[in-house]
Amino acid sequence: MRKRNITSMVTAAVLTASLLAGCGSTEQTTAETGAATEAETEVETEAETEAVSGEQEDGDAPIAQAEESGEGTEASAEEADEENYETGDAALDDTRNADGIGEKELLVISFGTSYNDSRRLTIGAIEGAMEEAFPDWSVRRGFTSQIIIDHVKSRDDVAIDNVGEALDRAVDNGVKQLVVQPTHLMDGLEYNDVVDEVAQYADAFEQIAIGKPLLTSDEDFQTVVEIITAETADYDDGNTAICFMGHGTEAESNQVYAKMQTLLTEAGYAHYYVGTVEAEPSLDDVLAQVQEGGYTRVVLMPLMIVAGDHANNDMAGEEEGSWKTVFEAAGYEVVPVVQGLGELEGIQELLVQHAQEAVDSLN
Repeated sequence: MRKRNITSMVTAAVLTASLLAGCGSTEQTTAETGAATEAETEVETEAETEAVSGEQEDGDAPIAQAEESGEGTEASAEEADEENYETGDAALDDTRNADGIGEKELLVISFGTSYNDSRRLTIGAIEGAMEEAFPDWSVRRGFTSQIIIDHVKSRDDVAIDNVGEALDRAVDNGVKQLVVQPTHLMDGLEYNDVVDEVAQYADAFEQIAIGKPLLTSDEDFQTVVEIITAETADYDDGNTAICFMGHGTEAESNQVYAKMQTLLTEAGYAHYYVGTVEAEPSLDDVLAQVQEGGYTRVVLMPLMIVAGDHANNDMAGEEEGSWKTVFEAAGYEVVPVVQGLGELEGIQELLVQHAQEAVDSLN
């Protein structure tokens, strides 16, 4: 992986460029989030502790175990041999890592997922929306999870670039204008890791800018509330609790889930609830709220870009302790909707808007 030494002044310029796309009242500056990162107890490295940060959109179970144990690629490959679930045909997904792409590149950075169908229907769909919106730009892909990259390569023989490889490829292709658009849900640890890594390539391009994550401004939150309530409106019959499952993190950025709940309630969506797998509000918190509402049915949907292991197992799985089995044991009819946010056209459009702001900032 090519890395370049740059001065703090150049780094600051790149980080400033990433903010020129605009800011809402809830948006932190990169300097603020950088300082917050030093105080956070969670860490993420390229191939060891991605699952610990709690901000990823997937977290495939066998892979996450290897990440948490620090066993790395070798352990994940061994776990992959035991994989007994079908995730779809990897050949249907476009890895978007071709060469000879021209001088203008829009690099879409995602955590990633080893669920092939979900990767195509979410991340692939977001990338496709970028291609439609920016016909003069070559849209490329990069994943932050090296373990997911290695797992897909080992299992399906499909190569996906990590962030460094994608940036190196852009340099080798002679790209002059680079826009990086992450698909991360929040401005947290992983998003700032992307900002930091891109900053190391500041002297490699004539112009560079970084787009905002999905939930940044107040307007972003309101837009997502409108999107997810419209998507689930047919379920909202007064007898059904509609529960969204986020990942959660111990970092300060976990507050996005509480804010989403507040906005839903204030907008009159009294039957909507937001919880997380790894943090607060927990499944127990959501269950307690639902039990106070006198519902007979519960609809479950992930508040994650992709529908990976958390959506398929922690949310919709048949094993004890999943959201589905816990609600069923409490006496509810449960309807899991295994669909990542990235499948929704409105979410794709919102990320396109963030990319457009980053493109505009180059001027």
